[in-house]
Amino acid sequence: MNLIQGETVTVIRREVERDELGEPSSEKVTREAVGNVVVAPGSTSDLDASRPEGVTVSFTLCFPKSYGGELRGCTVEVRGTEYAVVGDPQRYTPENTPGDWNLTAEVTRTDG
Repeated sequence: MNLIQGETVTVIRREVERDELGEPSSEKVTREAVGNVVVAPGSTSDLDASRPEGVTVSFTLCFPKSYGGELRGCTVEVRGTEYAVVGDPQRYTPENTPGDWNLTAEVTRTDG
């Protein structure tokens, strides 16, 4: 019996392709399904009075050791909604991660 159950999320990478003059010409999007990710709801917050309908939603995602990708600049689809990865998440050292997960990333979305 496993006490912690992960779920499948999709990591989305967008790469801008440039022409011979260095100008953006197209965008390449890759999607990678990653299983066994622990999704922990973060806080929600209302934005200031100038945006009365504004709200920020976040999650903390714990990726399994089997995931070797980087998350900087990516978005992650969690439960059908895309969230932006905050910063440049780094892995914990092997000595400090006896469990199945070693990469924690905060993701966020702002509406309104």
